[in-house]
Amino acid sequence: MTENLRQIALEIVVEVLERGEYSNRLLNGTLQKYQYLEKNKRSFLSRLTLGTIERKMELDAYVDLYSKTPVRKMKPVIRNIMRISVYQMIYMDGIPVSAVCNEAVKLANAKGFRQLKGFVNGVLRNVARGLEAEGAETLIMKACQDKSTAEQFATMYSMPQWIVEEWLNAFGKAQTHAMLTAFLSEKATIIRTNMAKTTPEELRATLEDEGVTVEEIPELSYAFAIRGYDHLGGLTSFREGLFYVQDVSSMMVSEQLGIAEGMQVLDVCAAPGGKSLHAATFVGEMGHVEARDVSAEKVALIEENIARSKMNNISAKVWDATVLDEAYVGKMDRVIADLPCSGLGVLSGKPEIKYRVTRSDVASLAALQSKMLDVVCQYVKVGGRMAFSTCTITQAENDGNTTSFLERHPEFALVSEEQILPKAGMLDGFYIAVMERKGM
Repeated sequence: MTENLRQIALEIVVEVLERGEYSNRLLNGTLQKYQYLEKNKRSFLSRLTLGTIERKMELDAYVDLYSKTPVRKMKPVIRNIMRISVYQMIYMDGIPVSAVCNEAVKLANAKGFRQLKGFVNGVLRNVARGLEAEGAETLIMKACQDKSTAEQFATMYSMPQWIVEEWLNAFGKAQTHAMLTAFLSEKATIIRTNMAKTTPEELRATLEDEGVTVEEIPELSYAFAIRGYDHLGGLTSFREGLFYVQDVSSMMVSEQLGIAEGMQVLDVCAAPGGKSLHAATFVGEMGHVEARDVSAEKVALIEENIARSKMNNISAKVWDATVLDEAYVGKMDRVIADLPCSGLGVLSGKPEIKYRVTRSDVASLAALQSKMLDVVCQYVKVGGRMAFSTCTITQAENDGNTTSFLERHPEFALVSEEQILPKAGMLDGFYIAVMERKGM
């Protein structure tokens, strides 16, 4: 491994944790730029970057045990050098501690902090000695001494305390622990077969020929978990549109909504289009799916995925879901309302979200969802159904909104409701409520 990879990782981490950028956008762009790198080097870069971000609070706790200057008071570049270095010591086997410390000192020097080289070296070598003498588990427990369960879980699993408190109240200690563990586990890429182009059996054979490890998803015959590839763009099967990346939880929206051939389906917040394209596989040639979103940029993403799919029973349109489209009132067999949310169920892709979302954000998002539901429910015909879904795990954004919606709209009845909780290596956190418009 080279200093250059660590420097690239440091620059991404600083942009994300200090300047509000998004890890998926920066990392994907960086991997595209350096696609000539060997697979193991690209993997090193991805793991170091995302691992440091998702375990930020835990890493800070180790450093604070051995630094007279708290991490929060360090210069941004220095605290992030500390973070990527401690992450390597604990979570990346085969890298000598001496190499980690030496490279950290070089980074401090390269970034214009020559006067702090001794400080960086001293703290990191003390952390290393502590890890060797007592082990990471003992040290993190020291950092959590005399703290409440919520404070301990927040530190150990790098989850803001207010989120932990909410989950403890809603799900209890054992389930909250399982969820926090799941978020930090390695997750396979979940894909859905493009049935318009291939069969699950053919796709599996194609992927295995490309050197990809493929695992069946018991609940869905057309879905697989894949591992062992370099990057999606390097797979011919992906470039040819033979599959889509879509979590199992997300696929359950169309499954639970009961979409059938010939139906007219409207997806009101569709970007990047995964649920819409999934729905299009059920409606057949006589049905149609219209995928909408609020901006031209988002609709362009949908159109790009439609083009890759080669499906002709789906279209995209710019439309704000808070604005009623009179022409569609009472016309839709099915409406998919996968509404804006805090995203706290899908942290593996953008782990920094958890550090940015606040209680007030959740309240504002729940209010926006409520406003949207009052509008989009009008598109459902009598006997038709609407799926309200989110990729989060907060009561206000999920069942709380479903309950209040049904109180405001007695013309709808609840058909099914499910809070899907994160499962290690496989499932994202997700919520789905299916409601049917009754005849009056």
